[in-house]
Amino acid sequence: MVILDEVKRKLNDLVPEAKDLGEALAIEPSQKRLEELEHQSSQPGFYDDQEKSQKVFAEMSSLRDRLERYHKLQEQIDDAETLIEMCEEAEDQELAEEAEQAVEAAAASVEELRMITLLSGEYDKNNAIITFHAGAGGTEAQDWAEMLFRMYNRWGTAHGFKVQTLDYLDGDEAGLKSASILVEGANAYGLLRSENGVHRLVRVSPFDASGRRQTSFASLEVMPEMDDSIQVDIRPEDVEMQVFRSSGAGGQHINKTSSAVRLIHKPTGIVVSCQTERSQFQNRDTAMKMLASKLYQIKEQEHLDKISDIKGIQKEIAWGHQIRSYVFMPYTMVKDHRTGYESGNVQAVMDGDLDGFINAYLKAASRNELQEV
Repeated sequence: MVILDEVKRKLNDLVPEAKDLGEALAIEPSQKRLEELEHQSSQPGFYDDQEKSQKVFAEMSSLRDRLERYHKLQEQIDDAETLIEMCEEAEDQELAEEAEQAVEAAAASVEELRMITLLSGEYDKNNAIITFHAGAGGTEAQDWAEMLFRMYNRWGTAHGFKVQTLDYLDGDEAGLKSASILVEGANAYGLLRSENGVHRLVRVSPFDASGRRQTSFASLEVMPEMDDSIQVDIRPEDVEMQVFRSSGAGGQHINKTSSAVRLIHKPTGIVVSCQTERSQFQNRDTAMKMLASKLYQIKEQEHLDKISDIKGIQKEIAWGHQIRSYVFMPYTMVKDHRTGYESGNVQAVMDGDLDGFINAYLKAASRNELQEV
């Protein structure tokens, strides 16, 4: 039986939280900013600069999403208050159950909006570039890297992001050796930056006739896509360009033309590739953006004054220092070692259900409670 006093208490706790969120999300300034951008988009010649107009529309979309979420929360709170008043007058158990459901829905919306307030980093709003690398172990690790590739593609699609494969290098027998994807949408990097690191798999190998248990590793690099407002000084003489034919899951012109591009930054040894655009020039432009993002990220992480201070890759992948473990046997569990968050539904996680892990990371990071790995 639903106890109405408990439902009222929960709702009373949500009301001040919703008010605080309105201030944290800058709802009134966001409304004014949206009106300014709408006026700007209606001016003659607005569409002449396609790149600028796209940025304006992207900001408008982000602002609308924030405002709509907050207004939805206010409506949910109003509906819950109305249902509680009706229930008190009619003493109707069914109405009490509806009121409880309305309060739970409002609580879920509060949690979603709270997550948005945690995405306040300098590049959190940017698109994200994810690069997958298979670890040592041949086919086992390459198959695991492909499983992660599928998992993040599914997560992105489920959340309404546009996911584009930039590069894909097939494994020797199965899986992939390396791949890169671009995840486009508001706060893509802010949500996905938690996934940067080594991922460990324990399972019975499908490639071992003896059915022995195997441990495999793959690493993810997550970088924000840099826009033109960020200037990264890369000297042309420091970059070696190689061209090759597209191949694998990402190639549009497989084995037809040498349009794929690989860039090697000679001072650091950083290598980036792109093979999915229609021309060699487009692939080079995309690869240069990837290189700029990676160099800028290293510069920021190492607190360097300029790109030229990077003398080789600063941090090698350290197998065994995994951020997350995926265990398929003898029991099923996925556990994040930085937050302690875990899930027993391995299949759901591999199908892209990562929100619990991402939310746990954002909360722990905001409280400085992340564990070292």
